[in-house]
Amino acid sequence: MIRFLVKRTGQALVVLLLVSAIVFLLLHQLPGGPARAILGPTATPEAIAHFNHLQGYDRPLPVQYGMFLKRLVAGDLGESYKLNQPVFTLLAERLPKTLLLTALSVALAALLAIPLGIVQAVRRGRASDYVLTGAAFLAYATPVFFLGLVLILVFSQQWPLFPAEAPQADSVGGILKEPGGLVLPVVTMALGIIAMFSRYMRSAVLDNLGEDYVRTARSKGQSQARVMARHVLRNALIPLASLLGLYLPTLFSGALVVESMFNYPGMGLLFWNAAQSNDFPVLLGVTLVVGVATVLGSLLTDIAYAVLDPRIRSVS
Repeated sequence: MIRFLVKRTGQALVVLLLVSAIVFLLLHQLPGGPARAILGPTATPEAIAHFNHLQGYDRPLPVQYGMFLKRLVAGDLGESYKLNQPVFTLLAERLPKTLLLTALSVALAALLAIPLGIVQAVRRGRASDYVLTGAAFLAYATPVFFLGLVLILVFSQQWPLFPAEAPQADSVGGILKEPGGLVLPVVTMALGIIAMFSRYMRSAVLDNLGEDYVRTARSKGQSQARVMARHVLRNALIPLASLLGLYLPTLFSGALVVESMFNYPGMGLLFWNAAQSNDFPVLLGVTLVVGVATVLGSLLTDIAYAVLDPRIRSVS
């Protein structure tokens, strides 16, 4: 197990280095460079040259990347051009809020998707299976912004049960003090996740129900509930664990839309505002955080696989 973890961690570090290099190069390909993006199209060549010299953008890219990595190791992601605050400080303030929104959405999705997937598999071909499958396809095919708009119109305008704006507190504790304002953002993010997770869960349960060990357990007189709990569910959760780890980039894109719609003060809203104002250091910092989260998600997926299925450890 230790060898497996060391190998996967080493691979994750290499991928993180490549991600940082790719993101660094891509964001330097902004039209006219970062200086033009920040100073605007009317900036004079002298102003652009002065800005590039102050920021070190007039040096060769390998030198800039080396300086960037050195600052990154020290926890220095630069300073926001628009907000005049360290990027690390901005991310430290916003990231916990985005994690809270994402965690609540995933938890709600898992609580609903797992039993829904099991019900669809057990009642395959029946009316309930068709209804749930149709609802899942509809939710999955509907854009996140449209789902959020419908929820706002129905549950905030027509039936004023929940506020249309998310809590605006500066801390996670302050946000949790206004749970009503979290309902619509969390449900908006969770609907699409429920649709995907339930479909994967249905397929995984159906695959396991046809295995020999399930037939053997039934032949021994074990009840359907016992067979599902002791034999089917654990194996069916393996692909779901993989999906959750690989779904992190999609979760962030959903968080960006949801936070923008509900004015939720998280990292997605920070990225959206930075993209509109061409705030290069913030864009780079947020993109790196998403890259790190994606790699860590993949690493945690590998670990979850190894825990749930020991055969994977031996092969690796």
